[in-house]
Amino acid sequence: MRPLTIEGAWVDRPRVFADRRGSFHEWFKADRFRELTGHPLRLEQANCSRSGRGTLRGIHYAAVPPGQAKYVTCVGGAVLDVVVDLRTGSPTFGRWEAVRLDDREHRAVYLSEGLGHAFMALERDSTVVYLCSEGYAPRREFGIHPLDPQLAIPWPEDLVPELSDKDAAAPTLAEARARGLLPSHAECLAHRRALRSGTEGAACVSS
Repeated sequence: MRPLTIEGAWVDRPRVFADRRGSFHEWFKADRFRELTGHPLRLEQANCSRSGRGTLRGIHYAAVPPGQAKYVTCVGGAVLDVVVDLRTGSPTFGRWEAVRLDDREHRAVYLSEGLGHAFMALERDSTVVYLCSEGYAPRREFGIHPLDPQLAIPWPEDLVPELSDKDAAAPTLAEARARGLLPSHAECLAHRRALRSGTEGAACVSS
């Protein structure tokens, strides 16, 4: 695993063992994760989404605390996965980083609480699975419009974005900030310190 340019996000490129039968790889290692982040991965929910080419999901995030950290990989097809720093007061507020996830190199992305997440399906029937530190709670779930010109995320020009009604109606980053909907960097860091000290009760993925 190596850190991305946005603090609190990492990408992992596992070693893939391939032969005439197929391939095998370890897409999550609890000890390696704990060594890098300082805490185990809390696991409350596992999601799987299947998307047609051009489907654009996000930008999604959850209120902190407790937020919702995600460990994401693509098990079929390919997606452009994007992490967005939505934490007010963060040195990288408003910045994003994109990573291609596919069923060939099997990269995985981890984004900690307070970071926004979005992806666009690059191939037909692209399937994404992700481990979540918290379960889905509608009252704590928020979104930013993925085509916000202030963010200027360069989604592939050869694809027409297909958004859900909810994502299409999401506010811009500036609108969400003005309405006080964004998490603060200080709250996110405090929450992660609590995870490291063990003061947050959790079901964890451990070795």
